[in-house]
Amino acid sequence: MPFVSIFKERTGIEKEIDHFLDLASKSGLIYIQGINAYLANNIELFTEHLHHNVETEKKADTLRVSIEDLLYRKTLIPESRSDVLKLIERMDALLGQFKGVMFRFEIERPGIAQRFHDELKALNNCAVQSVEAMTLSLRAYFKDISQVADHMHKVAFWETESDKSSTRLQKAIFSCQELDLAGKMQLRDIVKHIDRIADQAEDLADSLAIFTIKRSL
Repeated sequence: MPFVSIFKERTGIEKEIDHFLDLASKSGLIYIQGINAYLANNIELFTEHLHHNVETEKKADTLRVSIEDLLYRKTLIPESRSDVLKLIERMDALLGQFKGVMFRFEIERPGIAQRFHDELKALNNCAVQSVEAMTLSLRAYFKDISQVADHMHKVAFWETESDKSSTRLQKAIFSCQELDLAGKMQLRDIVKHIDRIADQAEDLADSLAIFTIKRSL
């Protein structure tokens, strides 16, 4: 089913949604670069990436408002409009989670021992990959609904991998004798916050699965 079939007329909203999803994908890439810079103790570069992510989210927010306006005023058929609004709003909130984690690093400035770096990078990769798979799923929903399942199962895969990585990392943190309890709890909270990104991506995928069935009827 082509993208244009859910619209009464072409008004440029297709391009806006594509741009919005581009920003969602870009936000994850900036996040990875930023956290890697932090782990390399390059705080200046980390701060640059944080500011870049803030600007990216602002652009996504602006696009979300514009998309919502177009959806309400003239484009989408009523039975699909509310579904698309929910998907766009929740995707916007999801990409904002990357900024949220980066601000935790900026504010708390946690000391992260080298022994935790590899697993933390693995966890970050799982979070970003889950959002990327969600982004591809949404593109398919709008452009070729038959391809949604090809991408959506990857969201669940990366969420499961994120849970595994989070568990390994928390075990390593609490078994570390060099960290006091406050340090362990600080890192535990950051790990759980990162893992929550993949959880929210999977929740959104569950909603998308329902909306996809509705469009297929």
